[in-house]
Amino acid sequence: MNTRLKQFARPMYSNPPIHGARVVDMILGDKDLTASWHKDLLLMSGRIQEMRFALVESLKKQGSEHDWSHVTKQIGMFAYTGLNKAQVDDLISNSSIYMTGDGRISLAGLNTGNVDYVASEFHRVSHGKTLE
Repeated sequence: MNTRLKQFARPMYSNPPIHGARVVDMILGDKDLTASWHKDLLLMSGRIQEMRFALVESLKKQGSEHDWSHVTKQIGMFAYTGLNKAQVDDLISNSSIYMTGDGRISLAGLNTGNVDYVASEFHRVSHGKTLE
């Protein structure tokens, strides 16, 4: 290999920028900012939890025969739905509902305006079929 090219073949390493650490230091170093951050965390985590329950409730109203309680028992911004790859592909192709191939969906993308649509499409692809 050409000597000049060898320098580019070596792995390159970098340090992460420091501004993220500075922001954290500013927030945690100020009592009012810390309180505001905690309030925001509660607001956002509460909204995610509300969307979990709204999705499951809407699925029940759609007449889903499945037990979707696993969605409400999970925590975090994502939920494993139990839908399989074929069901996910159907949702992506026919309903413009996007998630990972293993059926994991971002709950941050749900809101009061679209949760019933998502639930109806989940019901459509899972009706009469098993969940994983």
